[in-house]
Amino acid sequence: MEQFVWTIGAFIVAIGLVVTFHEFGHFWVARRCGVRVVTFSVGFGKPLWSRVAKDGTRYQIAMIPLGGYVRMLDERVDDVPADQKHQSFNSKSVQQRIAIVLAGPVFNFIFAIVAIWLMLLIGLAAVKPVVGEVEEGSIAHRAGLQSGAEIIRIDGRNTREWQAVNLALVERLGDSASDWVVAYNGREQELTLDLSGWQFDPDRESTIGSLGLRPFQPAIYTRLVHVIEDSPAAAAGIREGDKILGPDGTMPMNWEQIRSFIAEHPGELVTLYIEREGEQLAQDVRIGEQQGQGFIGVVPESDAYPEEYQFYLQYGPLTAVPESISRTWQLMTLSVNMIKKLITGDVSVKNLSGPIGIAVGAGDHASYGLVYFLSFLALISVSLGILNLLPIPVLDGGHLVYYIIEWVRGRPVPEYIQEIGFRVGMILLFALMALAIFNDISRLTP
Repeated sequence: MEQFVWTIGAFIVAIGLVVTFHEFGHFWVARRCGVRVVTFSVGFGKPLWSRVAKDGTRYQIAMIPLGGYVRMLDERVDDVPADQKHQSFNSKSVQQRIAIVLAGPVFNFIFAIVAIWLMLLIGLAAVKPVVGEVEEGSIAHRAGLQSGAEIIRIDGRNTREWQAVNLALVERLGDSASDWVVAYNGREQELTLDLSGWQFDPDRESTIGSLGLRPFQPAIYTRLVHVIEDSPAAAAGIREGDKILGPDGTMPMNWEQIRSFIAEHPGELVTLYIEREGEQLAQDVRIGEQQGQGFIGVVPESDAYPEEYQFYLQYGPLTAVPESISRTWQLMTLSVNMIKKLITGDVSVKNLSGPIGIAVGAGDHASYGLVYFLSFLALISVSLGILNLLPIPVLDGGHLVYYIIEWVRGRPVPEYIQEIGFRVGMILLFALMALAIFNDISRLTP
């Protein structure tokens, strides 16, 4: 229950911040274009708090905290007095209306830059992308990648840490090849990975693992150094210092085998054999479940991570600016490429995520700390900005299409055509949302 409340809270904060900043973009530019803003609302539905400012704008916080809106004076929907017609949205030039509509997505991109800038300013502990095991016969193995190699660049993008590697690989989904530069024994080597047969299921594995490689990890042992309070292991009587041997009939196991077994049996009652003070004991454990995978809530003993593989990723206030812009641009191009590949069929629609997926992601990143939550906010903000620029009526991009046509032909698109477009756009949007929610539910269902 506590995890559920945490997830919902993180989701509300993430969506609230990102959408409010989007709407503030529309609001800020509209005011500078001389448009009267009637209402600026954070959330939908019944207002919980509202105040009318001296300029006549009603600022409010509404009951449903899943977005917001800006309502502007408009003669098409309001009875506008003659002395206020010059303040209506529809009275403004087509260039001004384009600027007002475009401001929402642009402010999303600005928000992402600021979030990443703060993330880089605070800094985070990172590890170099040094390859651990390489699965024989895998894509990585066929390309010549070796254990101990450090991944320096992927398709021209520098990869200082594993997150950068993951983002670079996501960009390659649906492509036929990827060019890597790796360092091995102090020498750089160029590799080309053949991705024509790349099978990636985001519900079961990571992009890195799907290529047949694993990040370097220090040796992990089966003796436990910590048992989480109120976890399945604690409920079964497993203690710190116990050594897990494995389930009946398959012991002894190494830690990776034990971890895989637990992950593959969520919700099941299993018998784990442990060694405690030289004696072998059998413990019945009801394996818990998190995001469709099993867990028991223990931390094994491991060797220290080599210092030469660790570094602290942090930038100064000025040096963080170009880096945050670069990372935001990468997220933007990634989002555009994913949409293009979804349309062409190069990427499966199963990769779409909806509000449930966003909520789970928000909760997970928030639990890791502020730096990781800022990274998640940047991703969601960029995704929202790109989504709103799609040329679908009812979205900002659809309005932009109408205004650009008006600009070119010198007169507005007929109202009945706009109305048809809005109806079609609503159907497309609801269908897209339904598919995304279906994917979310499928991921949560074993």
